[in-house]
Amino acid sequence: MSNQWSTAARLLRRVGFGTTGPQVDALSGGDWKAYVNAALAADPDDDVGARATPVPSFPSPRPIGKGATMAQRKQFRRDLGEQKTQLAQWWIRRMLTVQDPIHEKLTLLWHNHFATSAAKVRYAQWMLGQNQRLRALKLGDFRTLAYAMLTDPAMMDWLDAQTNTAKSANENLSREFMELFALGHGNGYTEDDVRQGARALTGWTLGTDALPEFVAKRHDAGTKTILGSTGTFDAAGFCDAVLAHPASPGYVAGRLWSQLAGDTAPSQAALARLVDAYGPGRDLRGLTTAILTDDEFVGAAPAMVNTPVEWLIGVARSLRVPVRDERDARAMQQTLKTLGQQPFYPPDVGGWPHGTAWLSTASAGIRLAAANTMATRADLSLVEQNAVNDRIDATGYLIGIGQWSDRTVAALRPLAGRPPALVAAAVNSPEYLTS
Repeated sequence: MSNQWSTAARLLRRVGFGTTGPQVDALSGGDWKAYVNAALAADPDDDVGARATPVPSFPSPRPIGKGATMAQRKQFRRDLGEQKTQLAQWWIRRMLTVQDPIHEKLTLLWHNHFATSAAKVRYAQWMLGQNQRLRALKLGDFRTLAYAMLTDPAMMDWLDAQTNTAKSANENLSREFMELFALGHGNGYTEDDVRQGARALTGWTLGTDALPEFVAKRHDAGTKTILGSTGTFDAAGFCDAVLAHPASPGYVAGRLWSQLAGDTAPSQAALARLVDAYGPGRDLRGLTTAILTDDEFVGAAPAMVNTPVEWLIGVARSLRVPVRDERDARAMQQTLKTLGQQPFYPPDVGGWPHGTAWLSTASAGIRLAAANTMATRADLSLVEQNAVNDRIDATGYLIGIGQWSDRTVAALRPLAGRPPALVAAAVNSPEYLTS
C-alpha cells in the first residue's frame, strides 16, 4: 500500500478503535480536515450503533438499615457490583457498535483525564452520569467540563469531597484538580494553594437523592488566597482561579495531545498552535481539531502503543466479531480486566499508563489467546479467498495495515495456510500494536 494509504490507516486508528481496508480506501486521498470536522460535528447519541445500545438505567439500591442481617448486606453489595458490571459491558458494546467511534474514543480519553473508579464509587448510576457528562461536554469549553467534574457525584465520592467541611477541610479534590486536571504536578501552585482551594470547595455534599447539594453552613465563607488572587472563593471561584493560571492552557493542550498523539511532546511551535486554538474561551473542539489536523500529528510515524481497550475493541471491530449476548460482553470485559484496562476502573486518579507498560510478556499471552478466539469467530473470507502467498497482504487490508516489516512477514509466513492463526498473529504484530 502507498504511504498515503498507511497514513490514513494510522489516523483512523488514532481517532477510533481499529479500522478496515474499505474504511481506509474511503479516506485515503481525501480531505482529512473535512473528515475530522464532520466527525466531531456529528451527534454521538444519533449514531446508529448508539441507538442500538441504549443508555441503561440504574436506580440506586435503597440503602439497608442498621438492623440489616449479614446476608442482606452481602446481597446489597452484590447488587451494587452487578450494576457496575452491567455498566462496563454497556460501554464495551457501545464502543463496538457505534458507526463512527471518534466520540467514544474521546469520551474514553477524558475518562482517563478525570480518572474516577467504580472500585470505590458506590453507585453505577453515578459512574454512568459522569460518563454521559464527559461525552456531552468533551467538545465544549474546558471551564464547563472542569466545573462539572468538581461537582460530579462520582468524582466527589472518589475523592471524598462530600466530607469537605469548614471545620475539617479535605484536600483531595483541590490537590488533584490542580495536579492532574488543570495545571500539572508542581506547575505553579503551592501546598498553601491546595489548602486554600480545599476551603473554597467546602459545602458540597451528596444529598439524600444522591445528587450534589450545596449546604451553606458546611462552607467556609472566609477570605482565601488562591494562586495570588484573594476573595471569598467558592467552588466556581476556585475553578476560575485555577484555570486563569498561565500554566493551564499549555497543560490541558499537552495532556490531550499525549492521549491522542503519544508520549512525544509537541514542538514548541506546535504547542503554541494548540494553545492558540484553545484560546481564551478554552475551546475543546478547537483544541481537538487543532491536534488532529496538525502536521506533527498527521505526519508522525506509528509509535503510540495501543491501550488494551483500543486494541481489543479495534480487533473486534475490524474482524466484525459479534457480541451476541451478555456472555460475549462479559468475556470481553474479563479480557480487559485481565489486561489491566477495564472501563470505569482506572487504577488511580492518575489514570491508566501509556506506552510500553502494556507490552509485558504476561499480556502477550492474554492478547494472543483473545485474538485466537476472535479470529475463529470472524468472517475471514477476504483472507481465505486469496492464494496462500497473498494472504499476508490480504490480512493487512482486512485490519488496516498497509505495510509489514520484513521481520513481521517472516513471522507470519508459516501461518498463511491457517487464516485464523495468521490473523491472530497479525493483530499482535508491532505494526498493529502501535498507531
